[in-house]
Amino acid sequence: MIYRIVKYGDPVLEKPAEAVTEFGAPELEELLENMFESMYAARGVGLAAPQIGISRSIAVIDPSGGEDAGRRIVLINPKIIRAEGWQVQEEGCLSVPGFHEPVRRAKRVTVRAQNLKGEFFEMTGEDLLARAFQHETDHLNGRLFLSHLSALKRDLIRRKIRKMMKSGEWG
Repeated sequence: MIYRIVKYGDPVLEKPAEAVTEFGAPELEELLENMFESMYAARGVGLAAPQIGISRSIAVIDPSGGEDAGRRIVLINPKIIRAEGWQVQEEGCLSVPGFHEPVRRAKRVTVRAQNLKGEFFEMTGEDLLARAFQHETDHLNGRLFLSHLSALKRDLIRRKIRKMMKSGEWG
């Protein structure tokens, strides 16, 4: 099942997601598969549950964009435990379509999370994967990539989005 991606302006995107406490249920496995399917349909490399209107601390990432099933990553209740270096790259978001801006993020991060069975693991990523870890973890904490922009740039984008909302182009 492909979920509709929730867009900027929906309150679910701006509140911290609820921790997952029950693992191994078929419903959780189905949700994860649907999240990957939704992410691929939207041509993304990461998707957090709040982006499909579900306030749970779950994110899926595939830096290959669906080209290599072995690169699929599930993060449940993730926390970034280490960050090193800096990179500035153009970043966008499925919940803020049409807007891409340079964002400064750590170049290498280590995340601690749980898998489908509730087992803890740590994973380190660099460059695109590090960016995806940070971007999706931000979503689970109620933050959008816009919060990493200057106030001026953020306000400009918000004004454009409000104008699009009024004209019915956003929704």
